[in-house]
Amino acid sequence: MDAVIGVAAALRARLTRAPSPAKSRRLARGKQPTGLIAFLERLPRRTGLTATLLLLAGSASLGVVKGGHLEAFLTTLSDTRNALANSAGFRITSVAINGRKQLSQDEVLAIGGVNGRSSLLFLDAASVREKLKADAWISEATVLKLYPGELRIDITERAPFALWQHDGRLFVISEDGSVLQNYVPDRLIKLPLVVGKGAAVRAKEFLALLARYPQVNAVTRAATLVGERRWNLRLNDGLDVRLPENDVGNALLTLSNLDHDERLFSKDIVAIDLRLPDRLVVQLSDEAAKAREEALKKKEPKKKVGDA
Repeated sequence: MDAVIGVAAALRARLTRAPSPAKSRRLARGKQPTGLIAFLERLPRRTGLTATLLLLAGSASLGVVKGGHLEAFLTTLSDTRNALANSAGFRITSVAINGRKQLSQDEVLAIGGVNGRSSLLFLDAASVREKLKADAWISEATVLKLYPGELRIDITERAPFALWQHDGRLFVISEDGSVLQNYVPDRLIKLPLVVGKGAAVRAKEFLALLARYPQVNAVTRAATLVGERRWNLRLNDGLDVRLPENDVGNALLTLSNLDHDERLFSKDIVAIDLRLPDRLVVQLSDEAAKAREEALKKKEPKKKVGDA
């Protein structure tokens, strides 16, 4: 600022001082200046000062942008403006946030860009709303300013629907498959687990189908989408169930009836394959397979003497 004042004073002195000797001789001889000199002399007296000030302002702006200080400059400008509004009585003194369940009040304000320096007068309600809606947890938001100092925010949160495991990481997802956050064990109640590429967006449909068969659903630990085409189930005791790509409901019904009638899930097996439409294939555990092999050997008829 001191530099600008100094330049302005110098220009003022230059514009108001007496004509130069050369100019005085021209005037005495009655000669008129031509070309660029004539153009400059015809300009209003303060044009040079204005042009210089504009040049200084442009240079300062270019320096801010080139130096990477634009964001800091805008932040300082915004803070100064808010400070003036706060001192005039427009400080945010009361905040009401409705509809939050998973998010805290501080988290909602931080997402909306509202902090302790914000003033109600210069708060852009539309901008705050857009920032809130851009967050994965929030599906809808309204922002209302009540002068002189009350801010009201109403939000609709997406509900945690399931856990999604992909590439070794665990996420919380909503019904539409949106990733809400990384899984935090101490924050959320137990949720169903789906695994694999594409499982997040197909979870709602499949889990709704699985819920129709409580005999199976109650003992399911995880559902894995294989090749983005069909599902496998991992039961609580480690038993794997391979479901078909089509007619999944009928396969689940068959599985439910077999467990109800024959207690299939409690048998010594490690896998059940329902992919073939006309049969069910069961894979025994190693111990069960050895026991069955020995039992079959004992049942083999003994050869009689003289038999070829």
